[in-house]
Amino acid sequence: MSIIEKAIEKLNADQVGKQDDLSNDFSRSLDSTASSQAPVKSNVDMQGQPIPPAFEQPEKLAPQNRTGKVVDLPLEHLKSLGMVTPDEPRSRVAEENRIIKRPLLMNIAGKGAAAIDNPNLIMVTSAQPGEGKTFTAINLAISIAMEQDKTVLFVDADVAKASAAALLGIPDDCPGLIDLLMNKGTRISDVLLHTSIPNLRILPAGHAHERSTELLASEDMQQLMIELAQRYPDRVIIFDSPPILFTTEAGVLANLMGQIVFVVAEKHTPQSKVVEALSHLGGEKVIGLLLNKSSNTRNGAGGYGYGYGYGYGYGRSQTGNG
Repeated sequence: MSIIEKAIEKLNADQVGKQDDLSNDFSRSLDSTASSQAPVKSNVDMQGQPIPPAFEQPEKLAPQNRTGKVVDLPLEHLKSLGMVTPDEPRSRVAEENRIIKRPLLMNIAGKGAAAIDNPNLIMVTSAQPGEGKTFTAINLAISIAMEQDKTVLFVDADVAKASAAALLGIPDDCPGLIDLLMNKGTRISDVLLHTSIPNLRILPAGHAHERSTELLASEDMQQLMIELAQRYPDRVIIFDSPPILFTTEAGVLANLMGQIVFVVAEKHTPQSKVVEALSHLGGEKVIGLLLNKSSNTRNGAGGYGYGYGYGYGYGRSQTGNG
């Protein structure tokens, strides 16, 4: 039985107390099944073409954005929702996210079984809405930003919904990713937001656009991904992606990612939907299944509906079985 089949089987199980065993099995599988391809060179795009000078300028990702604006994150509100915050590094949710991020960071550090192309590009997605992917993506971003040697760029790539902006206190009309791709004169430094968490940056979704799928599939987007991934090797980029089965943008983004965290809501997501969604991600991606809203969730985890009992597995998906 494959890793993904094991995780899917867990969706329909009523047993509790098995999370530690799943954690050990899946963490081991991550080390043994990582991609063996060599990293992409930073001066060429994903088709081997030279990157235009506009994307090679290091000031694009300078330590301070041009306006000097710092977003004061609503940490007390996030805490009330049961989310990770820097002032409670030993909370239950903080400990759980340490478990989730560990195999991801090991791959980034090159300590897996083999190299992965751009392992610091991490997409968080799900099969359908309401499974907790945005909540998971924000928690993961804050948790990694609490590492001493990492900076994190949180990218709101759910351009149709952009629900992360409301949670993070960012105005809906704030320019971001789509504006960067649509307007040739826009620089990363024009739309990159610094936050009250020193090691956390945010790239908002930007203004809605009817050609968002084409923009995300464009050569400019590919070059931007290389710039983000390789200009600063200590930076981890977390993408809050749209649900796989509800938009075409998620499949486009998946092709550019090094690692994918796939959120599955227990007793909410039909097995057939999980299998269908995973088939859209291809058979050569390193995919981690994170079981959310687990049946052994304890009281007091927060009002957002994010369950903290995980069945998660990191391994290569298999074509034909998800």
